[in-house]
Amino acid sequence: MSKANSPTNIPNGLTYRDAGVDIDAGNALVDAIKPLAKATSRSGVMADLGGFGGFFDLRAAGYKDPILVAANDGVGTKLKIAIETGQHDGVGIDLVAMCANDLVVQGAEPLLFLDYFATGKLDVAAARDVIAGIAEGCRQAGCALIGGETAEMPGMYNGDDYDLAGFCVGAVERGQALTGADVSVGDVVLGLGSSGVHSNGFSLIRRIVEVSGLGFDDPAPFDPSETVGSALLTPTRIYVKSCLAAIRSGETHVNGVKAFAHITGGGLTENIPRILPDGTGVRLEAGSWPAPPVFSWLSSAGGVAREEMVRTFNCGVGMVVIVGREYADALSDVFAGAGEIVSRIGHVIDCSGGSPSVVIDNLEGEWLA
Repeated sequence: MSKANSPTNIPNGLTYRDAGVDIDAGNALVDAIKPLAKATSRSGVMADLGGFGGFFDLRAAGYKDPILVAANDGVGTKLKIAIETGQHDGVGIDLVAMCANDLVVQGAEPLLFLDYFATGKLDVAAARDVIAGIAEGCRQAGCALIGGETAEMPGMYNGDDYDLAGFCVGAVERGQALTGADVSVGDVVLGLGSSGVHSNGFSLIRRIVEVSGLGFDDPAPFDPSETVGSALLTPTRIYVKSCLAAIRSGETHVNGVKAFAHITGGGLTENIPRILPDGTGVRLEAGSWPAPPVFSWLSSAGGVAREEMVRTFNCGVGMVVIVGREYADALSDVFAGAGEIVSRIGHVIDCSGGSPSVVIDNLEGEWLA
C-alpha cells in the first residue's frame, strides 16, 4: 500500500460510520423497539429483549409433553411496494403471518418469534415501523417477539432497500399434531376468507401494475377509496386464534378438524395436495366463496388465465380446512364466531391410482368476471 493511501494518513482514522455502519442508529432502534417487544410478552417468556438469546419455558406455557414445530419465511417482493410508497408497518404483520399460519396448520400454537432486518443504511423510523408491525402480528398470533437481528450492510442493498426474514417456534402436545392422515373421501372442505393477495405473487402483481400504466399512488381500480399501493399492502390475515379455537373446540382429528392448508405461493392447486393422503383429491366449486375484487382486476388487467390465477394466488381463500362431514356446520360456527368469513367450498374425492390433486369446477364461469 502506498503511503498516500495508507489509513494512518487519514485525519483521525477511519470509523465504522465512515464505512457506512452507524452503531448509534442501531442502538437507537433497539431502544425504540424494546417496548414494542415487551408488549408481546406471554406465559413462558423468561427474559427481556437485548440478550444474546431468548429463553422460553414450555412448562410455564402450559405444555406437558410438547413437540416443537418451527417455520421461517419472508415477505418477498411485496417489500418493493412498501419501500416505494413509504408504507412500512403492514409488512411486519405479513412476516409474522407467513410463519405463524404455517405453524398452526400442524396443530401447533405459535409461541415465540424472531426477526431479521437487513438494509444498506439504517433508517430508524422506517425500521421502527416495520418492527411495530411485527409486534402487532405477534399480538394477533399470540406469540412473543423475543429477539431478532438488525444488519446494516452497505454495498449489499441499494438506497432505502431492505429485506425481512422471520423465524417462529411453536409447540403441540405429543400425539395431537395435525398431519392430514385422517382425511377421507366425503370430508368437507371449508375456506377461510383472505384479506386480499396476502404475500405471494407480487413479482407478477408488480408487472401487472406496470403494464396497466398505474402508479402506486393512483386510486385502485378495484377499490377507489384506496391507492393501488395501500390496497396491495393490505396485511396477510393471521388465522392462528380461529384455527386454535376450532382445534380446541372438541371437534378434532378423525371426527372434526382433520387438516389445514395455508394458501401461499402455489395458490389453491399446489398447496392443498400437501395435506392430502395418497388416493384422495379435492373438488372445489369456483364461486362458492367470495373473492375480493383485486383478483378480478389482476386477472383482467394482466390477462392472467384462470388456471394461472389459482396456482399463483389465494383467490380469496387464505386457509383451507378439511373437516368431517357431520361436524362441518358446528365448526363453521366456531370459525365464524372467531371472526372468519367461512364458506363451504368443496369436498374430498377418490383419487385412487394417482397423486393427490385439486379439481375446480366452474373455473371459467362468472367467478372472476
